[in-house]
Amino acid sequence: MKLRAVGIISKPKKEDICAVAPRLLDWLKQRQLEAVYDEETARCLGLAGGAPRDQIPPKVDLLVVLGGDGTLLATARLLDDCDVPILAVNLGSLGFLTDITLDEMLPALEDVLAGRHRLEARRRLYAEVERQGMVVARYHALNDVVLHKSALARILDFDVSIDARFVSGFRADGLIVATPTGSTAYSLSAGGPIVLPSVDAMVVTPIAPHMLSNRPLVIPGDAQIEVQVASPGESAYVTVDGQEGEELDTGARVRLRASDRPVHLVAPPTRDYFQVLRSKLHWGER
Repeated sequence: MKLRAVGIISKPKKEDICAVAPRLLDWLKQRQLEAVYDEETARCLGLAGGAPRDQIPPKVDLLVVLGGDGTLLATARLLDDCDVPILAVNLGSLGFLTDITLDEMLPALEDVLAGRHRLEARRRLYAEVERQGMVVARYHALNDVVLHKSALARILDFDVSIDARFVSGFRADGLIVATPTGSTAYSLSAGGPIVLPSVDAMVVTPIAPHMLSNRPLVIPGDAQIEVQVASPGESAYVTVDGQEGEELDTGARVRLRASDRPVHLVAPPTRDYFQVLRSKLHWGER
């Protein structure tokens, strides 16, 4: 990868960014690399300018994300039309996706500059929301797309089809469709399996199902999923990566499939996924 310009997208938390960004900007300047930073970074550091986040990816060869998994998820949704690798530095807490530590940031950048880095392709979901036969919204998700009830709604009914074949009606608080990356997020807390990012699959997980025999489904990565809200008079919502979404009317359909564009993450060359699981989930501890 030839680096000319590096984008910086930050979690808007001043004390964290002020401790990290100046060092990063100095490193880029010393190597004559252009820095294109977002408005949050500019405000935190008292700098002039700063670009809107959605304008940064087409201008750079690499994105450095300073924050937690939420900042990375928001950044991944900016990459619909360009394939820019992301180097995610963990300034949050758990950090399943942002597994490069602050101490590893500059060595990881040196590896990228020298071509010693490793890229991991992470599948995304593409979702369309349809009302009365019309597509009214389109979304990309790195983790998951969730259909769920509002705070006051009763249990919801969902009709699920896969590859145009009816699977079942589900009575539940909600339904999660997750990528392998998202299998360790909401789906895991709802009882879903852990799926390695390299596996070509998706997971459908009901949330608190009425029937205990309703269990998570692991389905092929090229499957076409359709979920219809079948609860008359109840409010339902679709949420994308826990960050954006909208209300769904009775009869609304959500169609999901694998996105044509994965997200590429810069991964530490000496770390594997099982090491991440042991660290984050405390496997093997007594």
